[in-house]
Parts: sequence; structure tokens; C-alpha cells
Amino acid sequence: MTNALWFLLVGGLLLTRGLTASLFKNLPVTPAMVYLAVGVLVGPTVLNFFHFNPLKESALLEVLTEVVVLISLFSAGVKMPAPVRLSLWRAPILLASVSMAASVGMIAAFAHYALGLPMGAGILLGAILSPTDPVLATDVQTRHPGDRDQLRFTLTCEAGMNDGSAFPFVMLGLGLLGLHDLGDSGMRWVLVDVLWATTAGIGIGVAAGTALAHWGRKLRRLTPNQTLLNDFLGLGLIGVVYGLSVMVDAWGFLAVFFAAVALRQTELRQLSADLQGQAHPPVEGAPVVLPVTLPEAAAVTISEQSLVFKEHLERLSELMLVLLIGGSLFVDSWSWRAVALALFVFAVVRPVSVMAGLVGSRTSWTIRSLTGWFGVRGIGSLYYLMFAIQHGLPEELALELMQLTLIVVTLSIFVHGTSVKPLLGRFWRFRQPPPERHDSKAPPPD
Repeated sequence: MTNALWFLLVGGLLLTRGLTASLFKNLPVTPAMVYLAVGVLVGPTVLNFFHFNPLKESALLEVLTEVVVLISLFSAGVKMPAPVRLSLWRAPILLASVSMAASVGMIAAFAHYALGLPMGAGILLGAILSPTDPVLATDVQTRHPGDRDQLRFTLTCEAGMNDGSAFPFVMLGLGLLGLHDLGDSGMRWVLVDVLWATTAGIGIGVAAGTALAHWGRKLRRLTPNQTLLNDFLGLGLIGVVYGLSVMVDAWGFLAVFFAAVALRQTELRQLSADLQGQAHPPVEGAPVVLPVTLPEAAAVTISEQSLVFKEHLERLSELMLVLLIGGSLFVDSWSWRAVALALFVFAVVRPVSVMAGLVGSRTSWTIRSLTGWFGVRGIGSLYYLMFAIQHGLPEELALELMQLTLIVVTLSIFVHGTSVKPLLGRFWRFRQPPPERHDSKAPPPD
């Protein structure tokens, strides 16, 4: 395709998306499904106007998917409700740890025994396909920082964490394929790739997010008329946290998610303290704080103002990457091996791993069932695949894993996309209290 046709295609999609925003809310169709369908139409499957080769462009695709996932993780972290309580976070933590391990194990077993892949490649494939996606699952994720729906919170928080908790399994798979040093008896993998990288990532994220919140507050107090570029601050926090994490071999995805969580939680605690201080007479000589309510004050925080910009970037990135996915598929990409793997992941791996991870928790069976279905695979899986290719994955094995991953992601976009709105609509409809009955024979209220 020429540059003019690309401008025409992308511009037309943007116009269509902008003009039909309200229409998508009432149809069992997601924007990602439309982008993917257009990519398949203009790609080698139908019209063959262009073909995107992920193997040839793996370095570029790795960077693109990496940036998109980081932005989505930041947005997810900012939306986490306050305060952080273990009772609320227990389910997502179990899903990102126990369920993640169970999912990788089941996919690895299926890939090894049913598809004939080496065990190292099976574990790598399990790590690629196990994380749920923070980019494509917007319909089942927390909508705004004040959203306290338990299902949306669980899915959003899980997606924020399991993009980082999958990394140790990626390195384990690469190690078994001879592409990463696991150490004697796997001790380096346990100590560095699991324990150090996880704790360091969380620690760096919490420290950086908390520090930025305090610096922002101090600047607003010292120079009230100074304007802060909150969009730049949010992007800067992502860059600094991720870069520092990579330098010290920590998991940067975890660091960025927890940096956003810490930033938001710290800013809300600061606002709450300011509001409580307004209830008491000011101390002589102390700075005067203008009366403000918490929602009004939240609008001027770094986390709140940078969120809108990040969500716009997410939408644009979703369009481009999903369009490229559609443009990378051929008719013969639809092998029985890939389709069987996708069905196994959707119908067996996801529900079983969720049920196993939430054993003994207080999560309702309805929440467990819906969580077990809405395990959308997407941009995160593409990133891990490109990461593995850039770390020396043999070409033949890379092509095999690429075909399997692209079909799983494609089917996930369509299968989960068509079911999300009907199932969630039914779920929320049943959760609403029944309308009050007004009996004409009943005595009037006092």
C-alpha cells in the first residue's frame, strides 16, 4: 500500500470510530473487532493490499507493543480505588500468581503432548498466552478511578499485575531452550528472575510513584500559580521507572503498574488530609488552604489529569496494532493446531486456572465464573513473542509460535468481544435491586 492509501485507511477508521462512538455502546461489537476485520480484508487473507511480517519486523513490533502495554498498565494503576486493602486485592493477587502458574503449566503440557513442541517452547508459549490484556479488555475493566465494581476491579488489577508475573516463565522457557542462563539447578532463575526482579520492580514503582506525588504537592503549595504539565509527568514517570527497572534486572511492567497505583493512592491521601485540615481553624502563620471537595481536588492531581491523555494514546495504539494483526494473517494461518489451542485456552485453561487460584477466597461464584471467561489475550502476548524472537528464538520455532499466538489473539478478540456486552449486561441487570412495589391498599407512610 502507498502512503496515501495508508492515510486514507487510518483516517477513515478514525472518522468512523469517532462518528459511531455511541453506536458501539449498543451493539455486541467492540472497536478491536472492526479494526481486525478491516486488517483481514485489506491484508493477504482477502484483498492482499499489504502484508505485515511480524518476524521480519519483530524489533519494531517489540518496541511498539512494549510502549502500548506500559501506557495501559499506567492507566490501569491510576484507576485502582483507594485505599488499598488486602481483602480487596487478594483475588487479583491470587489470579496473577497461582492462576498464572497453573495456566502456564496447562498450556505447556498441551503444547508438549498434543502439539509436539519441546517443553521449553511449551513453557514459553504458556507464558506468552497466559497474561490477560490491559489494552483490548477495556469493556471489562475499571472505567474511572471512582469505579468500585468488584468484577471490573478484579479483571483490571489482574491484567495490571500478570503482565509482569508472566516474565519469570518467559525467562524459564528461554532458559530451557538454551537462550537464557538459569544457573545451577535453576537457582539463578529463582533468585534473580523470580524473587529479585519481582520485589525490586514493585519497590521501584511504589517509591517512584510516592515520590512524584509528594513533589507535585510541594510544588503546588510553594508556587500555586505554577502550571504542571501532568501529561509529561505521567509519561516521564513511566519512562524513568521502566528504564531504571531494566537497568537493575527488575520487571518493569510491574514497576510501572505499581508506580501508578502509588501515585494515585498517595495523592488521594494527601487530598483527604487537606480536607480534614480544613475542618479545624487555621493556625496563625500557616498557609491558607482554599475550601475544596475531594472530587474537585482530584481533578488537579497528576494521576487524574494524565489519565485522559493516556487513554487517547491507548485507543490510537489499539487501532494500529490490531490492524497490523489482521494484515499478518493468511488463509493457511488457520491450522487445526492453532484453533485447537485457542479453544483449549478459552474453555479449559482460563476457567480452571481461575477456579484453582480462587479456592478458599470469598469471591462469589458469579464473579469467579465471569472472571474465568473474560481472559482476553492481545497486545501483551504479542510483546512477549517479539521479546522471545529478539532473544534468539530459532526461526522455525518462532514461525510456529507466531502462528499459534496470532490465531489465539484473533479468536480472543472475536469470541470475547461478541460475548462481553451481553454477559456483562445480564450480570449487572441481575445485580440491580428490584424496583419498589407501591401497593394502593397499603397505608400511607407516616
